Amino acid sequence: MRILTIIPTYNELDSLPKTLGRLRAAVPASDVLVADDNSPDGTGALADRIAAEDPQVHVMHRRGKEGLGAAYIAGFRWALERDYDVVVEMDADGSHQPEQLPALLSAVEDGADLVIGSRWVHGGSVVNWPFYRQLISRTGSTYARLMLGLGLRDITAGYRAFRRTTLEKLDFDSIESKGYGFQVDLAWRVAKMGLSVVEVPVTFVERELGSSKMSGNIVLEAMVNVTRWGLKERWSQLTRRGRQR
Repeated sequence: MRILTIIPTYNELDSLPKTLGRLRAAVPASDVLVADDNSPDGTGALADRIAAEDPQVHVMHRRGKEGLGAAYIAGFRWALERDYDVVVEMDADGSHQPEQLPALLSAVEDGADLVIGSRWVHGGSVVNWPFYRQLISRTGSTYARLMLGLGLRDITAGYRAFRRTTLEKLDFDSIESKGYGFQVDLAWRVAKMGLSVVEVPVTFVERELGSSKMSGNIVLEAMVNVTRWGLKERWSQLTRRGRQR
């Protein structure tokens, strides 16, 4: 399999070199695309220097901070244009451990269309996360699961591996989510198409360097979108049943 790992960055100057080093050691076969949103701290320039020394590392310079979803969609398009078979989402801050990526890739090889590195299935865990962060994550996943009718335990997780054929079926132009609701959106779309979504237990480690991009606005956007999608789906189901009578 030709593998591409996409790592979106915004002010990850301190954490990016370590994450890239661990990834290249854990899965040497994976190419890497650093999608930098014009980081003021020079992350993009650092990524360029690393890429100059390693032909498997590539850099996409974006105009500015446009959100996680936009960065990943740009990366997906880049990967599809270059015929990669598997595309991985990974954070730059070390919270997604590269050493656990082989488990996700193994699930793809076994036939999964989308593999999610899950904190909340048996065997999954979090390290150094305060209770309120765990509560937000668990509550968000539970709410999304109930609203959207999905059986996934960690629908907001951002450590993922997509089969190429899965990405080819997605309509990127219709995806409006910009923050972490993007992850919910994609998982829901893949599940609605009847494709195989598998959760693999991972250990999520809170970042040691830099600052989290999570904010109240990001959480609010995700909750509003999930509510809207869930209500729209319920209305569609009621409409279909009415027509069948």
